[in-house]
Amino acid sequence: MAESNKKKDGPALLLGRYEVGKLLGHGTFAKVYYARTVGSGESVAIKVLDKEKILKGGLIAHIKREISILRRVRHPNIVRLHEVMATKAKIYFVMEFVRGGELFNRVAKGRLKEETARRYFQQLISAVSFCHARGVYHRDLKPENLLLDENGDLKVSDFGLSAVSDQIRQDGLFHTFCGTPAYVAPEVLARKGYDAAKVDIWSCGVVLFVLMAGYLPFHDQNLMAMYRKIYKGEFRCPRWFSSDLTRLLTRLLDTNPETRITIPEIMENRWFKKGFRHVRFYIENDSFIHVPDSEEAGSAVQSESESEAESEPSSPVRRPSGLGLPRPASLNAFDIISFSPGFDLSGLFEETGEEARFVSGEPVGKIISKLEEIAKVVSFTVRKKDCRVSLEGSREGEKGPLTIAAEIFELTPSLVMVEVKKKAGDSGEYKEFCARDLKPGLRNLMYGESTVSVATAAAITTDVPLIADVPPNIASDTE
Repeated sequence: MAESNKKKDGPALLLGRYEVGKLLGHGTFAKVYYARTVGSGESVAIKVLDKEKILKGGLIAHIKREISILRRVRHPNIVRLHEVMATKAKIYFVMEFVRGGELFNRVAKGRLKEETARRYFQQLISAVSFCHARGVYHRDLKPENLLLDENGDLKVSDFGLSAVSDQIRQDGLFHTFCGTPAYVAPEVLARKGYDAAKVDIWSCGVVLFVLMAGYLPFHDQNLMAMYRKIYKGEFRCPRWFSSDLTRLLTRLLDTNPETRITIPEIMENRWFKKGFRHVRFYIENDSFIHVPDSEEAGSAVQSESESEAESEPSSPVRRPSGLGLPRPASLNAFDIISFSPGFDLSGLFEETGEEARFVSGEPVGKIISKLEEIAKVVSFTVRKKDCRVSLEGSREGEKGPLTIAAEIFELTPSLVMVEVKKKAGDSGEYKEFCARDLKPGLRNLMYGESTVSVATAAAITTDVPLIADVPPNIASDTE
């Protein structure tokens, strides 16, 4: 790695931030190294890609899509992308380091116990469901792409062949032939277009069979003969499979995608449900926080803000003396400008995709109380911490409950900005909630009757003059 400099009597130092260690693996376009973060000592895996090879291979769009996907699918059972860095010659993906290695290595030693296989399958389905809810389809699920951490929990990796919903053609289907032969669905072989969600479910069925049997359901030394077996759905369950498991596999490996089992149906299946707990979490300070599944979680969550805030002295939120409410985190001019590429909020309630924000002159406590009031009307659970409020719906669906995060930032001593984001759930449901409940409920808190621009807010929070004619979208080059 030419961009690394060598510490005296120590490991290579990458861009002054990571101590790079041994090579973990390599492919045609990338090498993966073990590394430690300077300062914290956190273990990470760094995937190093050669820019020249990527350019020659025409893979620039492919790499950009993979980065976008990894940032979209942050889930406890998915390998996490920490950051992306670049130099003139290399691109670096700094990833979560998963110590346990590939699930394939465990299966290679023999079939798993039913309870263990079920647990891995439950975690796989949770991760795949989360991806599908965000319009991401893996398309190469297999034991080699499923890793195990030090706690024995499954992590889905390698989204290099993944697709997103905006790649769907006008017929509503994907048409790219991809995947690993033994795990590919019959409709992909037919080359007539396919539903990528159903293709992932088929692959999950093959994975489950392999975990329980120790061998593939469709296998032949001759590739075309194996494809014929897949196309016809010719497989036989071993005698040690329970009747419930056999029935589930029959539905998972249904050659007709129209009648193949769906993820909501899998989660209601008797074999699957045994010991299953929904993965409930939110992201706080760039870390996963798991939410209890119990009935009392709602009331516990209501009061957890005080103890959490006290346990985190490094929180950026400042508490003024004599007041029970925290003071919002202040934003400088450049923070404020970064909220809007056009330097303008374009109205009192600006919406951009799955985010919305507005400026208010009301006290923080009043804004939080109003958010709680709106949540009560729609029967949402409220979670509070300092100037952050999370609203979580209870209605389960294929995309899970709608979860919305609101955060309050100080612009001046008398002005704040409220930013609202969709954290989970269906985009249509989020937009409907904003239009029907959130926007009307917050209207009286919005500042004044005229537009408050980001540039104006920036000008009153700093003595640094703003350059009015700076282009709104400046791409910074890390090279």
